[in-house]
Amino acid sequence: MEWASEASAKRQFERFAAEASDTLLRTGYLMTGDAKEAEDLVQETFLRVARRWNRVRSMDHPAAYARRILINLVLQDAERRSRQEAELAQQHAGIDAADQDAARALRHVDDLAEFRWALAQLTARQRAVLVLRYWADLPVREVADILGSSRGTVTGTASRAADRLAEILTTGRRPATRPSPGRS
Repeated sequence: MEWASEASAKRQFERFAAEASDTLLRTGYLMTGDAKEAEDLVQETFLRVARRWNRVRSMDHPAAYARRILINLVLQDAERRSRQEAELAQQHAGIDAADQDAARALRHVDDLAEFRWALAQLTARQRAVLVLRYWADLPVREVADILGSSRGTVTGTASRAADRLAEILTTGRRPATRPSPGRS
């Protein structure tokens, strides 16, 4: 009879993955700005959930558990992505000014594309707070739990991130880095 329960657990997981994949992909895409990277992160998330499925399936909100895994993966991977982007920027430093002007003009073609570009200029943690708070429409308490920080940190980060996002969108360039209060 054990084989029947294993088959049932497998079907439950497959159903869960089918239902959660779109939301996780959107969250991953908003966090990374890269569809391929988002797909890879969602696959890794599902692998981690599958390994613990017997425990996860009894949770009240298994999708929230999966979302937390995804966010943690994005935040852990942000430094690697940042290094890769810096290396690529050095390789492409010789791009013509005309190419840069064309790229800048293309960003203005679509407000959504411009917004995604601006969102990508924020730090991974700032993106996480904005995506979870405003796109996933989670309460501050839940965002704080997912990120392992205090509610005050979430509200402060959301406020600073929204200000930076507005500045990026209005100037079309990344604002000068300002030290956070209490940090040197």
